[in-house]
Amino acid sequence: MTRDPTVSVIIPAYRAATLIAETLDSLSAQVFDDFEVILVDDCSPDATAAVVRAYGDPRVRVVRPERNGGCVHARNLGFSLARGRYVAGLDHDDLCHPERFARQVAFLDTNPDMVLVGTGSKLFENGETRPHDRANGMSSDLIDWMMLTRNPLVWSSVMFRAEAARKLDPFERPDRHYLEDFDLYHRLRRFGRIAEIPDPLTLYRIVPGSMSQTGTQRMLNGATMLLAERHADLLGLVDRRDTERVVRHVMGRRPVPDSATLRRVFTLIEALHRAHLDRHDPPEEARAAIRADITALWHRLTRAAVRSGTIPLREVLHAMPPGVPLQRERRRDLIVSGVIGAVRSARRSRSAA
Repeated sequence: MTRDPTVSVIIPAYRAATLIAETLDSLSAQVFDDFEVILVDDCSPDATAAVVRAYGDPRVRVVRPERNGGCVHARNLGFSLARGRYVAGLDHDDLCHPERFARQVAFLDTNPDMVLVGTGSKLFENGETRPHDRANGMSSDLIDWMMLTRNPLVWSSVMFRAEAARKLDPFERPDRHYLEDFDLYHRLRRFGRIAEIPDPLTLYRIVPGSMSQTGTQRMLNGATMLLAERHADLLGLVDRRDTERVVRHVMGRRPVPDSATLRRVFTLIEALHRAHLDRHDPPEEARAAIRADITALWHRLTRAAVRSGTIPLREVLHAMPPGVPLQRERRRDLIVSGVIGAVRSARRSRSAA
């Protein structure tokens, strides 16, 4: 009888013929080789299945459903066939560092309280890598906090315990399409903590016209639905419009249109902050990291608004929430942004005259 592998890698694939061999190469190069790959070819019209079969790795299994159902149905099918103790997420166009599986298996083996572990990541485009705009090396406490306002993890970097995921029905929820990974993290969190290995062991490929770009608005709508539930659980009655504002401007990185919106966004963030500390009582180091995250959010949102000329600098400073320190470099940057914004605002006024 064949022994079950330690890791099951689930790859949903559609029109993947040009990229899938490179992804499989990154798996063949893994230092830890006790894994199976379940590649669900979601009725691709190209040669995806033929390329994978020609690759010739006996650990790779190709499954083709009767109809194209999208990535959620493909992952659910792949998960139903997984035999591993751990499950690794991977999209067909992303790449793994050779040590990824070894590091994650060792981490989960030695940290039984952790249900999922991601890794740091870099962006990969046109054969070149560059830093990701997300933080690498977040603590479990910081991940818990960040999940109240946005998705802090990269799907193609995560590995989680299959035993915990099998308690979910279904594995990924079809009605959370475009947000299925973020929804899964919240649901898995009931069974253990979430961590991240700081080293960039995952390359997230930038592909023009990919689902992550074209489905942005649906993703934001789904995030509002999900986070409204979380916010209500933490705070009681919450105006859904405030959750929508946080999702739009924090997770979606949309510009803040006015100082009133800025105040509403950070009023909710501060309320979430207080309730989160009361419920979880994180250590002082984690509290400082959470406060630093709120400060960085405030600076990012206000800088963009001031620089565009949408909100005058004086209004931004007046709307600053208590407890957000304005360091010298950030104050200087906001002043410069204010000058740039004033010029842009004046130009718009002249053009409209």
